[in-house]
Amino acid sequence: MEKLLTLYELADYLKVDKFTIYRMVYRKQLPAIKVANQWRFKEKDIERWLEKNKNYTIKRKKRRAFIC
Repeated sequence: MEKLLTLYELADYLKVDKFTIYRMVYRKQLPAIKVANQWRFKEKDIERWLEKNKNYTIKRKKRRAFIC
């Protein structure tokens, strides 16, 4: 049986905050499976995703500076 990672395990593995994982899942930038009410991640899918996206950067929205 294939190993599934929890959200916290994946966040620790990728060295990012759990909210970063949530954002990426909801934007469909990360392969995920919803089991009951929790997200799980196939280890092989994450490895393939890392290899495919190793030069990928997430584009952020430009923020406007407010001058008072």
